Amino acid sequence: MGELLGTTVELQVTNVAHGGVSVARLDGRVVFVADSLPGETVLARISSDDHQSFWRAETVEVLEESPHRRLHVWKAAALDRDPDRRAGGAEFGHIDLPWQRELKRQVLVDSLQRFARLENHPALEVQVEAVEGDDAANGLGWRTRVSLHVDDDGFVGPYAARSHRVVTVDALPLATQAVEYASPLDERLLGTDRVDVVSDGRRGARVVVGSAPAGKPIVERVGEREFRLDELGFWQVHHGAARTLTEAVQQQVLPELFDPSAANLDLYGGVGLLAAALIDRFTPDVRIESVESDASATANAEFNLRDAANASAATARVDRYLGQLQRDASTAERQALARASVIIDPPRAGAGKLVVASLIDLHPAQVVYVACDPVAFSRDLAQFSAGGYELRSLRAFDLFPHTHHVEAIGVLTPR
Repeated sequence: MGELLGTTVELQVTNVAHGGVSVARLDGRVVFVADSLPGETVLARISSDDHQSFWRAETVEVLEESPHRRLHVWKAAALDRDPDRRAGGAEFGHIDLPWQRELKRQVLVDSLQRFARLENHPALEVQVEAVEGDDAANGLGWRTRVSLHVDDDGFVGPYAARSHRVVTVDALPLATQAVEYASPLDERLLGTDRVDVVSDGRRGARVVVGSAPAGKPIVERVGEREFRLDELGFWQVHHGAARTLTEAVQQQVLPELFDPSAANLDLYGGVGLLAAALIDRFTPDVRIESVESDASATANAEFNLRDAANASAATARVDRYLGQLQRDASTAERQALARASVIIDPPRAGAGKLVVASLIDLHPAQVVYVACDPVAFSRDLAQFSAGGYELRSLRAFDLFPHTHHVEAIGVLTPR
């Protein structure tokens, strides 16, 4: 181990892998190759060879290029920069935009087949849909939030790809114009290690050095509804993502199974975006509780849902909240939960075994799963399937152009 580290090798790239890299083999060993494309022959520098089952490498030259390769949209992340200095956060920026979506589709379908054991299922025909306006903009100018880092000498920039090294850049092409303009890329900041630049799309952008003052709000708008949140609180990064997800949930939820008087839930509910989607889709009288572990987000959710008399917000970890329901729910409450529609929008690690097991036990009429990681989603889906649920519909969205990330929404019902 270690004898190949830093050496340059020729690799035949065969297929895409989850995480924004492609796959090659060297002496029978899997090599995950950054900045490459399936079908290419590349020279790549081995950056990690200490893992028993795989190595990692960074492309330094393309010998035979894919027809889907394009000039990188971000000069700071392009091949002519040394791999150690390439900016992270645009790992698909060298790929034609429609082909990025095809690669994301392949990763999603492969995950569903390998981890959820789906075969010959209609969901495998899923396509990754673009957000309105992204094709015309070549997938640029969508980030309304950027987190930058500050090194020990005060230089500001993103991390280099797959590292915690700060690299300096002179542009942020994935950011909105307001965010890019406000970002202190040419300044030196001492006494902090982080800078956030945040825009709600209407009033320019705010620069937040270090931690945000407690309780400082911004307002986001989705359709006719406004949402209050803390300026560093969670919100979808793409300027069109909140609207896209709202409309997708409203379209995919099965109306014949939706009961406004049931004990409906919005788990990992944040500031109430998807709870509001159901309220606006059906009736202001919908009974629904948003559950979120962050107390500030919960307070904002309660404020944002104040026009719905039967909506509430609870501050709790989702696994503990569901565990308490399992222990304490009366017969009537369990019946209300069995009629319920449940939205889950977990973090990248997925809902996990405890949460899925609790939902299976509580047996809601439908689960609308909003997933930001295809592997975690597929693993949770396998557990749902073993517990008697089936995937009724699936859509996928390209909410993060020029990155490997893909968002999926699946609806599950009892068999």
